[in-house]
Amino acid sequence: MIDSIRGRLIQKTPTYIVVETHGVGFRLLISLASFEAFGDVGNEISILTYLHVREDTLQLFGFAREEERELFLHLISVTGVGPRSAQSILSGITVEEFKRAVLNQDLDVLTSAPGVGKKTAERLILELREKIGDAKSAWKTMPQIIPNSVGEEAVLALMSLGYKRARAQEKVQRTLQKTPSLTLEELIRRVLREL
Repeated sequence: MIDSIRGRLIQKTPTYIVVETHGVGFRLLISLASFEAFGDVGNEISILTYLHVREDTLQLFGFAREEERELFLHLISVTGVGPRSAQSILSGITVEEFKRAVLNQDLDVLTSAPGVGKKTAERLILELREKIGDAKSAWKTMPQIIPNSVGEEAVLALMSLGYKRARAQEKVQRTLQKTPSLTLEELIRRVLREL
């Protein structure tokens, strides 16, 4: 199995990248979260991988973080969820949001991910709750940022200003841990001071 690739980023789209290493260009399918994490074309990058083998095709998936690859592997172990569906889920919801939704059995958050209906969301909760349950204590300490909350609106506002989702979300969560009752404007102002 190919565990990781280090090379020059020669092409970048929201769904795949091409990394050249020693004269060979590897096309890797990626999620939007990984797309945001990789730098500009021409940069040297290191990318974690998963090689999906079927009798008629080989597909190489790439990940910016180990947590994302780990969740991808958990997702494809669920009945009815293939690699493309897992990649689509990771493009629509962050690793942290997904784990929190599974642990809290939040069907609304899970069904907001592309391609996830109610039955699939229930299956994800049933089959993954124990696998990611050992991390439950870590997620309890994080503030609950849910769609349409002040925190999520602040993250979206920061992304519109050009900040990457992962960094914006991390700063918003830290700020909300210190002062949970901020208005949207106060929250954005405080986060911008730290960025």
